[in-house]
Amino acid sequence: MSCWMPGCLALSMCRGLAALPITFLERAKDLKTRLGILLHKPELGHKTGSSSKLQLGSRRRDSSREVLEWRESFDQLLKSKSGVNAFHTFLKTEFSEENLDFWLACEDFKKTRSKTKLASKANRIFEEFVQSEAPREVNIDHETREITRKNLSGATSACFNEAQAKTRTLMEKDSYPRFLKSASYQDMTKQATSRGTGKWSHT
Repeated sequence: MSCWMPGCLALSMCRGLAALPITFLERAKDLKTRLGILLHKPELGHKTGSSSKLQLGSRRRDSSREVLEWRESFDQLLKSKSGVNAFHTFLKTEFSEENLDFWLACEDFKKTRSKTKLASKANRIFEEFVQSEAPREVNIDHETREITRKNLSGATSACFNEAQAKTRTLMEKDSYPRFLKSASYQDMTKQATSRGTGKWSHT
C-alpha cells in the first residue's frame, strides 16, 4: 500500500512526518547515530569500571600503609589526619583528649599571622587549657604554667612552645604506647595487614 492512495493511513503518516520541523528530524537521526556508537562500544564502560577499581585499590593500599606507619613513631601518627582522629577517639576512652586538643590548638596558633588575633587566641588557649582549674586543664608542672602565663604579656607564636612540648612528651610516653596496644588499633592493623597481601592485584 503506497502513500498516494486517498484515505490511506500511510498518507496520514507521511503528512505527519512532513509537518515535523527539519531540525527535529535531524536531531533524531543524530541521536540514533550516537546510540548506535555507544551500543557497539561496550568496552568503554568496562575500561571505566576497571579504572575506578584500580583507584579504589590504590587508596586502600595507601590507607593500610598509613595505619601500619603509625606504630613506627609518634611523629608518624601526628602527621596523619586519620591517625590523629583515631588517637583522639582512643584518648576519649581514657578521658584525656584535652592533651591532644591543646597540642592541636597550639599547632593552629603558630599559623596565626595577625598580632591582634595572636593575643586573643593566646588568652583563649591559656584560659581553656593552661591556667589552674581551667575547664580542660592539661597535665603540666607549675613552673611551665607560670612561664606560659608570663609569655602572654607579649604573645608570640612561640609562647606555648614549652607547655606544648611537655604535653607532647606526656602523650608520647604514656598514652601513645597504650594506643598501640589497644583493641581498636590492633583491629586496624589486622585489617591493614590482610589488605596488604595483594588481594587487590587480582581485582
